[in-house]
Parts: sequence; structure tokens; C-alpha cells
Amino acid sequence: MCITPLIRKLAFTLGAVDKPNKRRVNKKAIPTIGGLGIFIAVNISMMILLRYNFPTHTLFSVFIAECIIILTGIIDDIEELNPRQKMLGILIAALIVYYLAGIRMNSLTLPFFGRINFGIMSMPITIFWIIAITNAVNLIDGLDGLATGVSFIALCTMGVIAYFFLNMQNPSVAISIFVLAAALLGFLPYNFHPARIFLGDTGALFIGFMIAVLSLQGLKNVTFLTIIIPVIILGVPVTDTFFAIIRRILNKQPISRADKHHLHHQLLQMGFSVPQTVFAIYGIALIFSFIALMYPISSVAASIFLTIAVLMGLELFIEAIGLLGENRQPFLHFLKGFAQRLNRNRNRNRK
Repeated sequence: MCITPLIRKLAFTLGAVDKPNKRRVNKKAIPTIGGLGIFIAVNISMMILLRYNFPTHTLFSVFIAECIIILTGIIDDIEELNPRQKMLGILIAALIVYYLAGIRMNSLTLPFFGRINFGIMSMPITIFWIIAITNAVNLIDGLDGLATGVSFIALCTMGVIAYFFLNMQNPSVAISIFVLAAALLGFLPYNFHPARIFLGDTGALFIGFMIAVLSLQGLKNVTFLTIIIPVIILGVPVTDTFFAIIRRILNKQPISRADKHHLHHQLLQMGFSVPQTVFAIYGIALIFSFIALMYPISSVAASIFLTIAVLMGLELFIEAIGLLGENRQPFLHFLKGFAQRLNRNRNRNRK
């Protein structure tokens, strides 16, 4: 909260300004690189709070990876990198996390199948996890306060689950999560509509990267529950990213090609204002968070049924708002056909 005004002045000096165009919602030039203030606040706090509880080598290695992400974001906010260049920066940071910090996903325990060791696949799976979540958060950063608020909700839920349900001997992961959440809360007043500064790729990439790394640290002994909880918590960005990929494949477009059919764009087209759209998506994020909190207190069978119910409800919502397109609503068409058959059978029985 204290450093963001200084970062705002720095953004103008560096020329890190988001100018209006056909893909932007903002109507005037807004300074970006707001994530730099979050990065500084988070690392100062973590180095003070975790200097005794956190392995120094791990802390320093993650810090190096964060610097790569921040540098990639700053260059992109000033010069606008192409998708491959941006992906290279994220990949380098992910490799540092895997090889230097030793934060990785080595195995998975599935119901009825037991433990599966990834072996040589541990590296690509870990890298994919980091890249996927980093880009997912980056993609939802399209409205004032959207990525900041959704990430705050997700981090608070992650922190509660990490501290109270995962039974970790070292609380440093939960502390790190709440430190990042607090930094986002300090930034949100400047970022909410009408925004005085944007996260930029500097902030969106940093937040997504940190969420990915912190969730990996809580997945030391991965089970079905511990791997699905972060995915449910991040339901908004994960859903938006997944269906954006499907939509571009169906439309025979490059996956990296930007469009205006994301979740927030669809809600805006339905007539919601920018603040209403943001609050609506906050509400969806809270629903995902409440569902995630149910997993640790549910049996395996209940968790499986809960997951199926979530997927069905999510598909209905996605088709209802037309995220894949008006003509791509297979589940809704099936339900309508099923309802019509029931009505016909009912009418026959009456006759």
C-alpha cells in the first residue's frame, strides 16, 4: 500500500503504460508494472518472517526464479514480448524452481490405483504445472481488480487449507501464502475500478508463478485430494484458460492468439458493468473456494461425487454464458432434449 504510489511514478518514467486499443477495456492510458510493488513487499516480508523457518537455499533459489519472472514481466510491459519470449522467461524460472530449489512433484496417490511414481516424468509434470497456472492467472487479468481479487480469494483459501488441513510440520508455506495475500490486499485499492495502476504482466506472471510454486510446496506427498484442491481453488483462471484453449482449437486458431471471448468479456457483453462483472467473478471464485474447503473433510467417495457435480455445474454455466460459442452447447441441448422427451411421455400417459 505504501510502495505502490512510488511504483506508479516509476511506471510513467519507464514508459510502462497501458494504452487503450481494441482489445483493452480501459479508455485512457494507465501505468502498469504494479506487480513490482507486490514483489518487493512480499520478499522483504518473507525474508524477515521466514529467515529461521525456511531453508536458506530454497528461499534464495525461489527468489532468483521470482527475479526472472519479474524481469520478463517488466520487459513485456515496456516493450511487449511475443508469446514465445514470454514463455521462455517462465520456463527458465520453472527450471530454477525444479533444479535449484528442489520443489517438484514426484508422485501421485490415486484412489483404487495406489501410488504412482513419476520418475523421469517428474520434471515435465512440474514444469507444466508452473507454466499452466502462471499463464492461467495472467489470462484473467483483463479488468480492474479482477486478477488481484480472484488471486486474493484463492490464496486465503490455500492458506487456510495448508495450515489447518494438510498437517504440515513447517508452517512456512502457509505464512508465505498469507504474506502474498496481504500484499495483494494492499495493492487492491489502487487496482480496483477505476484503476490507477495495473498489475501488468509483471504482477500477473508473478502472482501466478508464486501460486504455482506455493501449491507445489504443499504437495510433497501428493494424493488425489491435495492435487485437486489447488485446481478447484483456482477454478476461475483454470476454467477460463482451459476453455480458451478449446475455443481456439475448435475455431482453428493458434492457442497463443488473444481474443475477446474470455469469461469477463462474455459477462460484459451480457450487459454487466465492469464493477458488476468483477464482483460476479469474485462470487464464482468464492463458490470454488467453499467447494475446495469441503474436500479435506470429505471421504474419497464423496470427493469423487463432488468433483463430478462440480464439472457438470461448470459445464452448464460455461454453455449458458456462451464461453465456447452460441452453437456449442452439447450439454444444454442434451438436457433440453431429455426434458422434451419427458414431456412427450407425460402427455401420452395423460391421454
